Amino acid sequence: MVRDFHVSVMLSEAVDALHVEKGKKYIDATLGGGGHAIEIVKRGGIVLGIDVDLDAINYVEEKIKNQIANSKNATLVRGNFLQITEIARENGFEEVSGILFDLGVSSYQFDKAERGFSFQREGPLDMRMDQSLSVKAADLINGLTKAELTKLFDKYGEERFAKKIAGAIVKARLEQPIHKTTELSGIIERTTGIREKIHPATRVFQALRIAVNDEIHVLEDALGQSVRLLEDAGRIVVISFHSLEDRVVKRAFLEFEDQGLGSMVTRKPILPSEHELRENPRARSAKLRVFARTTNYE
Repeated sequence: MVRDFHVSVMLSEAVDALHVEKGKKYIDATLGGGGHAIEIVKRGGIVLGIDVDLDAINYVEEKIKNQIANSKNATLVRGNFLQITEIARENGFEEVSGILFDLGVSSYQFDKAERGFSFQREGPLDMRMDQSLSVKAADLINGLTKAELTKLFDKYGEERFAKKIAGAIVKARLEQPIHKTTELSGIIERTTGIREKIHPATRVFQALRIAVNDEIHVLEDALGQSVRLLEDAGRIVVISFHSLEDRVVKRAFLEFEDQGLGSMVTRKPILPSEHELRENPRARSAKLRVFARTTNYE
């Protein structure tokens, strides 16, 4: 197991936003390396940690044993936060004071080449967060039509060269299927011929990851479930890493307001500090939003 599974982004800001109280229950819907969950327990909270990645569960179980004395206050479950209501009820978290979502890919998943998330490391085009899923990124790259790939890159990657890249992929796979991350990133680099602040393959890899894991629809559903799990004045805290996620979160929170379920605490998202950006460049695109459940709902 790696020594640093994941560096938790905006750790203090996120846990502060939950307003943790001793003895209250909280759900960390995206356990990752356990940074947020462990901090909640250290502040006196009782945590249910959820993650689809078994590596994350195993890592945090060991980390908890080493870092906190009251490990009984942390329950870890392997599962998808799409089933957050079911998982919460099965573990006695039907009514909670806060729910945290730290979206995106963990440092461990990015750095482990065989998971296929990084265009900078050669590995299989996989990108499944839950490895029980049947469809991999390679299946999309080699199976979708040019029009379908174009739509995918445009919708989930907001890639301005979507059509051009899709055409190059279709042409390349006529010679041989594309199975490696570096093969795909090479095609994209040669096709766009540009170097910007971000790697030219970034948006395409983002689009593939979102599609493979159905991230947008899963997030929408999970947020809708989460607001119903909150007790009076309970809070949902979400850290997103790209504009599509952030729009989903903002839209959901505004809809909750319209339904009279509470109020959006953060009219503008909270951004990482300059110090954190220097220490952890991967935090550069993070945005944190908070929603508070009203105290007079039916």
